[in-house]
Amino acid sequence: MIRRLKYHEIDFKKYAECLENSEQRKYSATKDFLDITSGKQWEILVYNDYEAVMPVPFVKKYGLKIVHNPRLCQQLGVFSSEDHTEINEEFLNYLKDNYLIRIYTFNDANRFISSIAVKNNFLIYPDLYEKVYAKYSPKRKRKLRLDEETLQNSEIKEITYKEAESFIKTNFIGAENEADKLSFMKIFESFFNMNYLTFSAFYYRSEIINIIVTFADKQSIALLGTFNHKEYVKLSGASVLIDRAIKENIGTHIFDFEGGSLPNIEEFFRGFRPELKPYPIIECSKKDLFRKLLKLIINGKFFKK
Repeated sequence: MIRRLKYHEIDFKKYAECLENSEQRKYSATKDFLDITSGKQWEILVYNDYEAVMPVPFVKKYGLKIVHNPRLCQQLGVFSSEDHTEINEEFLNYLKDNYLIRIYTFNDANRFISSIAVKNNFLIYPDLYEKVYAKYSPKRKRKLRLDEETLQNSEIKEITYKEAESFIKTNFIGAENEADKLSFMKIFESFFNMNYLTFSAFYYRSEIINIIVTFADKQSIALLGTFNHKEYVKLSGASVLIDRAIKENIGTHIFDFEGGSLPNIEEFFRGFRPELKPYPIIECSKKDLFRKLLKLIINGKFFKK
């Protein structure tokens, strides 16, 4: 039996236990991650007594509650000790029948009876760094061999949010507007203050030319952002920073590239020879949302809270 629980009704101890012991575990479904990225605007669907859970984040527009993955939150979905296609399908149907959905992503371990669109993600699983590096593409290895002049005039540092803030704002690509950019920055700052984030900077001639932002928990290192000075792209500072993060963590952690839908980004990530891990996604247009709203009102489900 699936129940719908609002935020204040969630037993977070049971939720955390289900998540931590799940076959599909993802850092992005943890309470801390969702609280920060969604502003605590999330609830859950629960199967029986927390045998399986499914977090459901939302935004509110024009008085409507619309399911929408938060910024920087790539995968959610169903979490249980074993992935069951039939149970996943029950969650999927409940979600579709009772919510207005703009964007909702399941995790790469979830399997369904229904046919669902997928997006690409890339992971490198824990192994000896030497074995991981040996799989890099010849092009990626060349990019990592910096010339003598660059070596003599460059260094890598871990820096604070305040030290990274100006560079990231200046070189931020993908934000819809200034308000959207500031929202991303606020999330970065909050995670940094909670000791989840690392800002790694590549300096050339004492100037920052690349920064990568990584999120760490006990199992994964996730690449949440790559920011580059466009005049120094050929120096390959981003490749060097990512390789360093992999080298320092791959013995014990999964390295999660967090994306790859854009062709140029996917090509860049593939150079590290990660494993392709597609994940299911539901997306609805504004027109589809309006049709769904009418259906929910007619069926009397829109007012169910």
